[in-house]
Amino acid sequence: MTQPPNQPPQGGFGAPQNPPQQPPQTGPYAPQPGPYGQQPGPYTTPQPGPYAPQSGPYATPAPQPGYGYPQQPQPPAPQFSGAPTPPPGGGSKNPFKGRPALVVAAAAAALAVIGGTVYAVSSGDEEKKPPVAEKSKDPQPTATSSVPVNPGDGDGDGRKEIRDLNEGRKPGEDKVLWFKQAPAAPGSGADAPGMWITGKTAVKAAYKQVFAYDVDGGAPTWEPITLPQKICAATAQKTADDKVVVAYMSGVSDRAKCNQLQEIDLDTGKKGWSMKVDDGDLFDDTLNLALTLTGKTLVVARSQSGIAFDVDSGKKLWEKGTYGASCYPESFTGGSRLISVSSCAVTTAKEHDELQELDPATGRAKWTKKIPKGWKVAHTYSLNPLVLHLTNEDENKWNISAFKNNSPTVRSQLDVNESFGPACDDWSLRNRDLQGCTGVVADVNTVYLPTEAKTGTNEVVAVSLESGKERWRVKSPGDAAMLPLKMDGTRLIAYVGASSGTGGRVVSIETNGSNHSPTTLLRNPSSAAAIERGFYGKAIDYVDGRFYISATHLSGTKESKEKLMLAYGK
Repeated sequence: MTQPPNQPPQGGFGAPQNPPQQPPQTGPYAPQPGPYGQQPGPYTTPQPGPYAPQSGPYATPAPQPGYGYPQQPQPPAPQFSGAPTPPPGGGSKNPFKGRPALVVAAAAAALAVIGGTVYAVSSGDEEKKPPVAEKSKDPQPTATSSVPVNPGDGDGDGRKEIRDLNEGRKPGEDKVLWFKQAPAAPGSGADAPGMWITGKTAVKAAYKQVFAYDVDGGAPTWEPITLPQKICAATAQKTADDKVVVAYMSGVSDRAKCNQLQEIDLDTGKKGWSMKVDDGDLFDDTLNLALTLTGKTLVVARSQSGIAFDVDSGKKLWEKGTYGASCYPESFTGGSRLISVSSCAVTTAKEHDELQELDPATGRAKWTKKIPKGWKVAHTYSLNPLVLHLTNEDENKWNISAFKNNSPTVRSQLDVNESFGPACDDWSLRNRDLQGCTGVVADVNTVYLPTEAKTGTNEVVAVSLESGKERWRVKSPGDAAMLPLKMDGTRLIAYVGASSGTGGRVVSIETNGSNHSPTTLLRNPSSAAAIERGFYGKAIDYVDGRFYISATHLSGTKESKEKLMLAYGK
């Protein structure tokens, strides 16, 4: 394995290659009651807890002693998806700012500011037509199309690298299977969304291209797909037969829109149907799109509506726009079920948000949950069971809450006095993606949360979904933060990040019984620790005994080749 030349030591978990100068992100205050939990209401009875009851969601709580530090202001969202801004704190942020609240789960879009209410009106120079899927045309050959600039063999632009990433591997350490550099990106940066692992192929999107690598040796599985413009969105999920959809920009100007869709077969690299997504009514634009898959249903979220398509054919299935009390959908979350978050009665005294579960085949609501004014859904941590992270910016509070199966009824609310630190991608806000966090996992009865790493290391806390109270906790076995990744039966799979001079590791934690000590499954070599720590944003996964890291954004730096993807194994 090789390392690019002139690579200085990199920062901590998720640190960018060129970190912007931003104030450090810090933790929350002591817990406060939320909009439901400490007051009579239509959804729950008051729940006892260790904190003094408050008067409810509409009253201003008294100031509380600090637990952590005040919230830092966030940068404004980019005005168009072609111009990403550097993420504060290294491409990810701790979403737990302000006072945690004991709140009964109910949700709303935390993305109203980005939801299109301030977007410029379309110039009207494009005739609006119903979206129709068309068979994709292969790009016209160019002078270099027969030999891609980055053939995916680890050489990037053709320069030979200077060091084997496995050189100096210590006893007991596993190995780097392969390492890939990113394509050159413009100085304004570029997105690198999605990372999809099939039985034989690891697929990654970056800038205008989609790359595929053999999972064992990293050889190109198929020639990179090159799209006409920047990739601006992608489905986090893949279908059961390994297909995904990506969106790319309509052009390069400030008025360009994220409205071009392309289906891709991950196994063959063949392009399926493609189409343009038109704007909706006034303010319902496609400056940014969010894409999500639930079974065979692809939902494309515009700023104030959603359109569903059959992912195999591109045929339109349904559209969800304004409904009820002037409600419009702002975001959709898919996977094992389809959840939408809507904004209602905006700018009126009755302004509130609504959470719905939708039938992916018809778009009809299975149930609806009205949210008290001021509360928003910031992230969806789990769909089955449904676990949500809510925020109240006016009162500087947050909460984690869970629902009962197939119901708007609240099952529990967080009742743990702790500062938590999942890795959440700031770019997910721009694309109204509620699933933009890594590090929270739920099974049938428990949610597993990482504490904030205030001194380098941290703990994972298991919280009961029945009571909202802590069941147990376990300390990271390394010198860096430990993030839950997924469940494997009764075992929790987690990633311990690399620290200075020490590679990261993948561990398993038995969730039943009394022994929750981490067992190492994969120990990454210390010889590649600087590379492991240095991605500009980070997507991680553990599949079939291999661990993958990939960049989620490209900074556009010209100083050195950027990292794209890294794979570890035995």
